[in-house]
Amino acid sequence: MTPPPTPPLAPSLARPQPLRVVAVSGTLSTPSKTDALVDAILDELAEVLPIERHVIRVSELGPLFAGALTRDQLDERVERELRAIESADLLIAASPVYRASFTGLFKHLFDFVEQYALVDVPVLLAATGGSERHALILEHSLRPLFGFFQALTLPLGVYAHASDFTDRRVTAPLLQERIRNAIARGLPLIRSSISEKQRIERELLGERDDDVAPELEGAAATPTRLYS
Repeated sequence: MTPPPTPPLAPSLARPQPLRVVAVSGTLSTPSKTDALVDAILDELAEVLPIERHVIRVSELGPLFAGALTRDQLDERVERELRAIESADLLIAASPVYRASFTGLFKHLFDFVEQYALVDVPVLLAATGGSERHALILEHSLRPLFGFFQALTLPLGVYAHASDFTDRRVTAPLLQERIRNAIARGLPLIRSSISEKQRIERELLGERDDDVAPELEGAAATPTRLYS
């Protein structure tokens, strides 16, 4: 007797889709400590979540957009990378400290990102510098930038200085612990963001959640216009 076909798994039991993680490294040289920090964060994240990683290195992409003033002037490869940023489930934004801030090309790349594309997208902030004195770049430069985009910057960022690396590899135990702590503190927000995004997508497809309060329906789907 032929056994009946196995029913499909319920959504809650199905294998979770990989998280689309896009990392932007604002370093101007390759290889670099910033690239190594990004790789270490991605490796640690892959230990706790299924991810699909994509790394954008400004050192490689920069010559293709450095002279552009508007998005329609961009090379096709740059446009593809911008779409990757705008469709990410989680963004890792990392830059070396340069003239007391992030690099100019890092900022110029985000100048082309659509203003509302990153609303409520979780962003893990990271930076590298020559000493601990530059650690406030996370709060004074990177967090305000992504506040403009109304992104969901995670509570803890990751700052690393020169002595945290050996041969451009993360080797300092304290830095490795900071990476783990940043991810652990951010996980509830990451999961909440993905759950809300899926809820909105279901509503757009006409599949409504009965347990959503009417006054909250669609609230996260419309971003607030903070700037003209």
